Amino acid sequence: MSKTEDFSKHINEGYACKGEFITLGGGILDGEAVPNTHINIPLKTLNRHGLIAGATGTGKTKTIQVLSEQLSQNGIPVLMMDIKGDFSGIAMPGEEKSFITERHAKISIPYETKAFPVELMTISEQNGVRLRATVSEFGPVLFSRILDLNDTQAGVVSIIFKYCDDNSLPLLDLKDFKKVLNYATEEGKAEFEVEYGRISTSSTGSILRKVIELEQQGAELFFGEKSFDIQDLMRIDENGNGYVNIMRLTDIQDKPKLFSTFMLSLLAEIYNTMPEQGDAGRPELVIFIDEAHLIFDEASKTLLNQIETIVKLIRSKGIGVYFITQNPMDVPTGVLAQLGLKIQHALRAFTANDRKAIKMTAENYPDTDFYETDEVLTSLGIGEAFVTALSEKGTPTPLVATMMRAPMSRMDVLTESEIEASIAKSKLAKKYNEVVDRDSAYEMLNKKIAEAQEVAAEQEAEKPTRKAKEEPSTAEVVGKSITKVVTSASFIRGAFGLLMKMFKR
Repeated sequence: MSKTEDFSKHINEGYACKGEFITLGGGILDGEAVPNTHINIPLKTLNRHGLIAGATGTGKTKTIQVLSEQLSQNGIPVLMMDIKGDFSGIAMPGEEKSFITERHAKISIPYETKAFPVELMTISEQNGVRLRATVSEFGPVLFSRILDLNDTQAGVVSIIFKYCDDNSLPLLDLKDFKKVLNYATEEGKAEFEVEYGRISTSSTGSILRKVIELEQQGAELFFGEKSFDIQDLMRIDENGNGYVNIMRLTDIQDKPKLFSTFMLSLLAEIYNTMPEQGDAGRPELVIFIDEAHLIFDEASKTLLNQIETIVKLIRSKGIGVYFITQNPMDVPTGVLAQLGLKIQHALRAFTANDRKAIKMTAENYPDTDFYETDEVLTSLGIGEAFVTALSEKGTPTPLVATMMRAPMSRMDVLTESEIEASIAKSKLAKKYNEVVDRDSAYEMLNKKIAEAQEVAAEQEAEKPTRKAKEEPSTAEVVGKSITKVVTSASFIRGAFGLLMKMFKR
């Protein structure tokens, strides 16, 4: 048996699927595509998370596009965190060009063009379906972790949430939280001390500074109503295709705190909302997080631990999470250990550190008789990648250099007019883009403080009247004095008269 035949047999056996699957492309050996060696990934293992890595310009975005198309076509919704803004073209059919049809001929996969149902979303000032969450939905523990508070400060946050629950004060946005925080050490200080104990102004001051830091990254647009319903990410269109929900995040690249907050709240909400699936035959939703280092670079240790915990647990809810980054080392080892599918595009070795990183990356992949992994990593072409996944039995599939299939949709972005048209016909935009600002803790406490001040002012105004009633007037005092004088004079005259009568006798 020749090397090529041995390779084909090895790959076809390793990527054989009895159940439903998606096809990423065809195997490459010695730099050439080998026909009919299809790289099939079972749908049942796509909730085991994954990594798409590689240097800039090696084809990561098109790989995500292919994965999203294949998932959508199988009725599985997708949520894509689009940091660079180059993913929206999936809403339009692609063009059949010669270099694409030639590529597909090499890997024995017919090429067709197709558009997919898309929902454009935002947590910033960009156009799209606006995603929001209330402060109370975070809860005191998660909210404290996002702010990176110590135990004492987290205890204060728990008291704030408890006070609001006890007094029916809705915590909807950040101004609600800040108002209650100030109230606890100012107008409501005595009330808090009686019910919950004394709260230090130094603690509330530190918490307030952390909240302001979050506000400066635009979080006031994210916190509030109307809260986004996670079920609206799970929609299927009339043709049975899953919606590709694109989160437009091009204007928050310099706001990692906001991005981390959003991602953690989203994962936590999905985890708390979705029922247990166990090892279901397919995922309920697949999330792609582009530029994943934005989450991890400036996240606190507490926040990283929280993300790692949720990633471990959320797969049992039928949710797959895929991280996209230039270097696999950007992802913490605790998260990397949870990843089933790994797609590694080319890495570039310009420095000694680059070469060291490539060797470390190669060591994370299964051993193979067909490749010198660290050498091939630097020689892969655009649209080519090393792939290893999990088989239907949950065992690692063979490492294979893969010529990725081309996207069926447009390999370019939507125009501004196309974006506006997409949002204009969106049912979710009509549902969530109306501003809701009902009375909450901020308004209710302001009203309570105003009423207390009004009562205090009335009591102050009544003091002179009460004093006037309690103290006699000047005329009364003079009158009483005259009466006393007259009475005293009459008494003296009477006594003098009596004495005279006694002497006469």
